[in-house]
Amino acid sequence: MAKKTLRTLIGASLLAAASLVQAEDPRVVAITQIVEHPALDSVHQGVKDELAERGYREGENLRLMHESAQGNSAIASQIARKFVGESPDVIVAIATPSAQTVAAAAREIPVVFSAVTDPLSAKLVKSWEEPGANITGVSDMLPIEKHLDLLQRIMPDAKRIGTVYNPGEANAVALVELLEERLAARGMELVKGAATKTSEVLGAARSLVGKVDAIYLTTDNTVISAAEAVVSVGERSRIPVFAADTATVERGAVAALGFNYYNHGRQTGAMVARILEGADTATMPVEIMEELDLFVNPAAGERMGITLSEDLIKDAKEVVKSDK
Repeated sequence: MAKKTLRTLIGASLLAAASLVQAEDPRVVAITQIVEHPALDSVHQGVKDELAERGYREGENLRLMHESAQGNSAIASQIARKFVGESPDVIVAIATPSAQTVAAAAREIPVVFSAVTDPLSAKLVKSWEEPGANITGVSDMLPIEKHLDLLQRIMPDAKRIGTVYNPGEANAVALVELLEERLAARGMELVKGAATKTSEVLGAARSLVGKVDAIYLTTDNTVISAAEAVVSVGERSRIPVFAADTATVERGAVAALGFNYYNHGRQTGAMVARILEGADTATMPVEIMEELDLFVNPAAGERMGITLSEDLIKDAKEVVKSDK
C-alpha cells in the first residue's frame, strides 16, 4: 500500500511538473509600434492573424505583448527596454522609430521590423540580402515613380508638389530626399512643410497654400497620424491631396497607389513564425511588398477642385464613398 501511495505521489508530481512546463511553454512575442493610426494598426492585426493561422494562438501556445509609444520616441525607448527585460522569443517593431529603439536595446533577442521604409539608411541592417546580427523584417519602401505617374495622370499640368514631413524621423527624411530627386528628374519642384509632432501638421500644411499645385503625403507616421488636418487644408484651399497609403484615401485623400498594410503585417507574421521555428534572422533577407492597390475618392477630388476620370475610377480596386 505504501509503495502504491508512493507511486501515486510520484505520478502526481510528474503530472504537476508537466503541467508547469506546459504553462511556461507558450512562445512569447512582443509587439511595439510608434503610434496608432489605421495603417500601423492594420500591420499589428496582420501579424496576429498570420501567427494564429500558422498555429500560434494567443491564450493557448502564444503570449502576446503589445504597446504603442503614442508618437513619443522617449516612450518608444522605455517600451524597448521593458520588452528586452521580459526576454520574449521575438520582438516585432512596427515603424522606423520603434525599430531603431529596439535595435539599440536588444542585442540577443531576434527582432523583426515592419513598415520600415529604408532599413539600410536607418542603420538597422548591414544589407538587404544579409541583414546580419539579430534583426530583419519587411520594408514598405514606396514606389515613388508609380506614385508620381498616378499624380501626373490625374494632374498633368502640376509642377509644384508639396509635402509635410517630420525632419526628425529617418524614415520620413529618406522618403523626402527620394521624392525631391525624382520630382527634379521630371522637371517638377518639391515644397516642404516641417512638422516635428502631430500638433504641428496643420500649420505645416497651411504653409504650403499658394505655393503648390498638389500635396503628396508619404508614410511619415507623424503626418499620417494627423492626415485629416492636411485634408482639411486641401479642401479649404482647393489643393488636391494624394497619399502613399490607401488608408488615407478613406480619410479624405483623393487617391493612393499603395500597399495593403494588413497584408504587410501578414508577411511580417510569417517571418516571425519562421524565427519561432528556428530560422536565423542574420541570414533572412529583408522582404518588400510587391502588390499595389489603387484607391480613389471621387467626392474628395470634387471638394479639392478636380474630377477623376471614368477610366481612372474603373482601374481602382476600391472607390471610396465619402460624401459630406
